[in-house]
Amino acid sequence: MPELPEVESLTAFLRERAVGRTVLAVDVVAIQALKTFDPPVSALGGLTVTGVARHGKFLDLDCDGLHLVIHLARAGWLRWRDDLSGAKPVRPGKGPLAVRVRFAPDDAGAAPGFELTEAGTQKRLAVYVTKDPDSVPGVAALGPDPLDDAFTVDALKRIVGGNRTQIKGLLRDQKVIAGIGNAYSDEVLHAARMSPFKIAATLTDAQIADLHEAIVTTLREAVERAHGLAAKDLKAEKKSGLRVHNRAGQPCDVCGDTIREVSFADSSLQYCPTCQTGGKPLADRRLSRLLK
Repeated sequence: MPELPEVESLTAFLRERAVGRTVLAVDVVAIQALKTFDPPVSALGGLTVTGVARHGKFLDLDCDGLHLVIHLARAGWLRWRDDLSGAKPVRPGKGPLAVRVRFAPDDAGAAPGFELTEAGTQKRLAVYVTKDPDSVPGVAALGPDPLDDAFTVDALKRIVGGNRTQIKGLLRDQKVIAGIGNAYSDEVLHAARMSPFKIAATLTDAQIADLHEAIVTTLREAVERAHGLAAKDLKAEKKSGLRVHNRAGQPCDVCGDTIREVSFADSSLQYCPTCQTGGKPLADRRLSRLLK
């Protein structure tokens, strides 16, 4: 799943390539991806992209005041094309293509654009056309952005105070903190040397400060590694920079212990016992045994 660092990099990528271009057409191939009907998607035709922003994991293309808001969900991605003038029409239900955005031809005759694709059978990629990004439910409900200056240690203290949620789940809750998903929550907790099963309300002031440092540093470093990369290279960069996520069975880069995994119905987490749980393996959550 694309998380804050990848979406931030995609935002910069599109800001460089799409701003100033005129939308020729937006072709919706997977009709379930389009979540709005008024204004119609056709209203984007002829408008100019004046800005690109990020809201949590949402991409936002401002087209003369009308916004194309995109959520890539779990298996979605954005692919830039230098020339779509010869692209063949795609039938709904055929292949991973969900949406194609075409821009007017440039002076050389090339018509660039981008395609939104989604792998797998669970189609959750979402596209909205709206006059106000805050009208998108997911955007309106977002918690603070961890890269914003307002996300201070005191702000995090207010978030965790009295919260009986496990810290792993709290970090992934977009209504609590925007932009962190499964992968970077694993990375943050490893950097903070904290069990993913620890209850948020039990954190001491020192642990909250350490967690804040881990959140900000982990995300900023990931954004810096991805800076300037083409959209097609972001996935590989993310994978190469992960220390524990999806590395079960491999040695921890910090202490050399074997990275362990806890599996759930539709996801899993990875952690280092030595760095995070005092050397003790975490019990499977399905057994209702939590290590604190």
